[in-house]
Amino acid sequence: MNDFLLRDLGLVDYAASYAAMQSFTAQREASTPDEVWFCQHPPVFTQGLAGKAEHLLLAGDIPVVQSNRGGQVTYHGPGQIVAYPLINLQRRGYFVKEFVYKIEESLIRTLAEFGLTGHRLRGAPGVYVRLSAPDSHARLSDAENSTANPDLGKIAALGIKVARHCTYHGLALNVAMDLRPYLSINPCGYAGLRTVDMASCGVQTDVAQVQSVLAAQLQRWLA
Repeated sequence: MNDFLLRDLGLVDYAASYAAMQSFTAQREASTPDEVWFCQHPPVFTQGLAGKAEHLLLAGDIPVVQSNRGGQVTYHGPGQIVAYPLINLQRRGYFVKEFVYKIEESLIRTLAEFGLTGHRLRGAPGVYVRLSAPDSHARLSDAENSTANPDLGKIAALGIKVARHCTYHGLALNVAMDLRPYLSINPCGYAGLRTVDMASCGVQTDVAQVQSVLAAQLQRWLA
């Protein structure tokens, strides 16, 4: 089953897209086709349900929006691909943990298309790269598999909400963006965690190219 609709919303306000996702999920019926919304957001910090105020170190002029997704504080801004899979898990026949795995795999396969090796970390959803060798295919050892590892940087984050067996919120992949706002937070609640983008890992590309690859991977893995 790969009959979901892909929508490119362009640059949209976070609060407006959040409200639209909630409305779509509340109104959808058993036969409503799944959709994946792609967009970018103007600069904004978002807090998840578990978000702690102490992880927002300095907001400055950037607005902060409380959301009902999982996870802690993160940042969205231009040059970052945000994808919101609006998926009926019950109809597709997989559970939340498998859904998270499929999203992470889509991100890892997308990065591989551009010569980067993404890694999963135990207990820390998202995708990470080695800072010293982002193209290295070596697996992380047990000792390296930690957000405390100074040689790891986070390149993609995810946070989801499930209501009536249907998902919303989603993932963010850093392509070529201003990373300075991440210095004002403990990303995803991890003090000292580096955040990187594809450009800082040596990949010269643009959002449109990466989004095209990511869309194909999501179609494959969420089918």
